[in-house]
Amino acid sequence: MFPSQGGAVLTIHPTAIVAQGARVAPDATIGPWCSIGPDVEIGPGATLVSHVVVDGHTSIGDGAVLYPFCTVGLAPQDLKYKGEPTRCEIGARTQIREHCTIHRGTVTGTGITRVGADCLLMAVVHVAHDCELGNGVIIANNVVMGGHVEIGDGAVIGGAAALHQFVRIGRAAMVGGVSGVEADVIPFGSVIGNRARLAGLNVIGLRRRGVDKAGLHTIRAAFRTLFGSEGVFAQRLETVRAQYADQPLVMEMVAFASVHSKRGLIRTAPLATEEEG
Repeated sequence: MFPSQGGAVLTIHPTAIVAQGARVAPDATIGPWCSIGPDVEIGPGATLVSHVVVDGHTSIGDGAVLYPFCTVGLAPQDLKYKGEPTRCEIGARTQIREHCTIHRGTVTGTGITRVGADCLLMAVVHVAHDCELGNGVIIANNVVMGGHVEIGDGAVIGGAAALHQFVRIGRAAMVGGVSGVEADVIPFGSVIGNRARLAGLNVIGLRRRGVDKAGLHTIRAAFRTLFGSEGVFAQRLETVRAQYADQPLVMEMVAFASVHSKRGLIRTAPLATEEEG
């Protein structure tokens, strides 16, 4: 126990190893057998429960909780990486459960791996180098993702899903469990399968975010136009852009689908039906 200014108390278990140079907030808690590297910053109120390894140029946000046997900020699984001082950032109040692995970025990518605030990463999740997770993201057990994956705010990834490198998951989208995701998922979309196909809208997620019945009807209508079987997708995209220019959620889907992507966009299966939730 080490008293500090303002009455805050830093708790470092005697078995923990905190390298010289590490910056640990006065009221953080470092549990048994943890290891903290010299370029790590641990924010106020953060807790490393036990057997946690944090290394590299890594910051742990205020009130974050890291559970036993997770590792954060270690070198990426990339043969091109030569020890460059790339970064890893964990947002405030995020929970990282047992056996998660989160690697720092690479100079051939963005140079940073970032997990936003208020996220929940359940046990045995792997977040590869240069991934970018927004705020409020929930990742269920045993999910794996390749490098450079982007996940928007409030998205939910079901257990044992696999996300291909460079895939983008839009805001408030839902990926079903044991899905293999090879291409981008539109905001508010719901995908499932191996390989994943667009099953419809994440209606439950939209309702939880306050979208009313009229709003759902509008988004459904735009979705059906955008992913209908008739015509060329680019033409349907422009049709939706013109018809729903005053609908922000529809325009968010259109903007997402309009961005050039390394992986393309997941489409509906030929006989797919919308999940009504």
